[in-house]
Amino acid sequence: MTQDPDEQARALAAQIDHHRGLYARGAPALVDADYDALEDELRALLAASPEVVLDDNPLDRPWAPELVPGQTIRHSRPMLSLEKATTAEQLDAFCARFPGQAFRVTPKLDGISIAIVYQDGELEYVATRGDGRDGERVTDKARLVVLGLPLTLGAAGRVEVRGEAVMLDSIWRAYNDAHPDRPLTNPRSAAAGTFVVKSPEACVAEGRTLRFFAFDLDEAEVSDGDVSERLVALGFEVPDVLPAADAEQARAAIEQVAARRGEYDFGIDGAVVRLASRRAFEAAGATSSAPRGALAWKYPAEERTTVLRAVTWPVGKIGRVVPRAQVDPVFVGGTTVTFASLHNPRLVRERDIRIGDTVRIMRRGDVIPFIAGSVVEQRTGDEVEIELPTHCPSCGTELVVRGTGEELWCENLQCPAQAVRRLIHWSSRHASDMEGVGNTWIEKLAEDGVLERPSDFYALTVEQLVGYERMGEVSANAMVASIDRSRGVGLRRALIGLAIPMASEGVAKRLCLAGFERIEEIVERTAEELEAIRDIGPKVAASMVAYFARPEVQEELCALRAAGVDLDVRDEDRPIEVADAAETPLKGATVVVTGAFADPDSGAKVARPAVVRLLEQAGATSVSSVSATTTMLIAGSNVGAAKTDKAARLGVQVVDQEQAWDWLAEAGVR
Repeated sequence: MTQDPDEQARALAAQIDHHRGLYARGAPALVDADYDALEDELRALLAASPEVVLDDNPLDRPWAPELVPGQTIRHSRPMLSLEKATTAEQLDAFCARFPGQAFRVTPKLDGISIAIVYQDGELEYVATRGDGRDGERVTDKARLVVLGLPLTLGAAGRVEVRGEAVMLDSIWRAYNDAHPDRPLTNPRSAAAGTFVVKSPEACVAEGRTLRFFAFDLDEAEVSDGDVSERLVALGFEVPDVLPAADAEQARAAIEQVAARRGEYDFGIDGAVVRLASRRAFEAAGATSSAPRGALAWKYPAEERTTVLRAVTWPVGKIGRVVPRAQVDPVFVGGTTVTFASLHNPRLVRERDIRIGDTVRIMRRGDVIPFIAGSVVEQRTGDEVEIELPTHCPSCGTELVVRGTGEELWCENLQCPAQAVRRLIHWSSRHASDMEGVGNTWIEKLAEDGVLERPSDFYALTVEQLVGYERMGEVSANAMVASIDRSRGVGLRRALIGLAIPMASEGVAKRLCLAGFERIEEIVERTAEELEAIRDIGPKVAASMVAYFARPEVQEELCALRAAGVDLDVRDEDRPIEVADAAETPLKGATVVVTGAFADPDSGAKVARPAVVRLLEQAGATSVSSVSATTTMLIAGSNVGAAKTDKAARLGVQVVDQEQAWDWLAEAGVR
């Protein structure tokens, strides 16, 4: 039966937003070509079915409703994607939009996009692309792991430089040679992972470093020259720049970049064609999702054939049992591949992939190798159909089939394979953040039956741990202390750590913003009540209700409570309520907060995010930098001259913290 176009469009939109969210968190599950195919499929469906209307079409915005983890900052202008082209006709159409204009062609680096902001020559912050609208601040990490990053500029005012942080192929190979026990999968994933590690100092010590290549610039004065010339003058490294006067020369330059692909010490997945004139590029403007003055030419995916030898079915942390193909080693996309993705059982069936087949293996974007199909003509008759498991390979529980991909799921939360992955997930940075607990020790303790569920962490003792070989007293004390600190996890991060099927980090934050105070309040809600919360759909609501209805889950929540684990909402995750008891100059003001703050009564230090939250409760809007639209600069102690001088130049009122505390008291928020 043909799927209803409305349902199909909503399903595609949900997939697109899901994968945008994964990309925002630095953990993409799809290579660019597969993600592009989702967008192309939705675009074609909407064109063929004009009666289908999406209330929130992801094609009309460059970001996902997923929330970026960590300390975030709103980009001064969205970090947009580029319009993509794979045919000469598309390239010709792009160049024809700008008659008489020259172009520049550069390699499209396959790394992590970041924005670097300077104020009056001093580095202010570094942020990842995130979801395109909000990025994660990674300033301190970038100072250490991005070699050659200029910390000062010979330029006044606000200057924002955008580009790609990449791990050079030579660095990646050297690291893997030195660490065969924990190799990095590929340079792009390694670059993303370097920005989320807990110890950037250790990365530098191990030689796990990045290089930054700049491609865009935002400053007060825009010259008419090539942006690369200005970036080089400011001290940044830029990729090759090939001039092109027209579409024909642009095609030649694209071919030249492709020919040099093997010579570069970094991965590329295409070439960027951009207006050469900075003024022309700025004047071209942008759509809601892409700048009009640039185009990304995508190279064809690399493809090789090999023989499929076996299929295994590993179990994921939330119970999904996925097919994993073992193939004869084959060199694809710059590396030797022995394992590849088969996506899901439906694709295995539809593509009639069999063990013993000669298969087409692709490595689009040099990221995740996958099997695109079988070469039926080369079958000998000895091939064997892939047999789908009916019971969990780890615990023997009967598997459940779900979704359009006919995916297999183990619903036994006590499944050993899931248990270890869930324990690792609970200890991770975005959940309880047990910084002193390594995955190797979690696996060892789980193997010995000491750890079976998250609450077991909190029963571990130093005496128990020092009994293990290679576990000294210092390490044991550090591990127990780290676990003890994690008791303050709070509602939002606990929801993340529980790894509830279909409930993302964004869902956890929305539940806190919806006013839930305790996890027990969420447990008691019906699917209809959860679905009434903004951006929580019926599938997510049903999944959460089913999860919390399980006796073993309810027992675990009680055990966590008994261990002193905080499962209540933390202040920073509560919804901001604007006070209406009193009018103050803060209400409706746009403010910038700088310096150190102390409580006026106790003298205790107050973190800047806490000050910002109070100001927002009083009706103010907080922004990161002083501009002509800023109402006031709220200045604590030890304030540098850069922001106050700029405020003076722009006529922005500077307010000391004593006055700000008085206004907050008048507003009734402290």
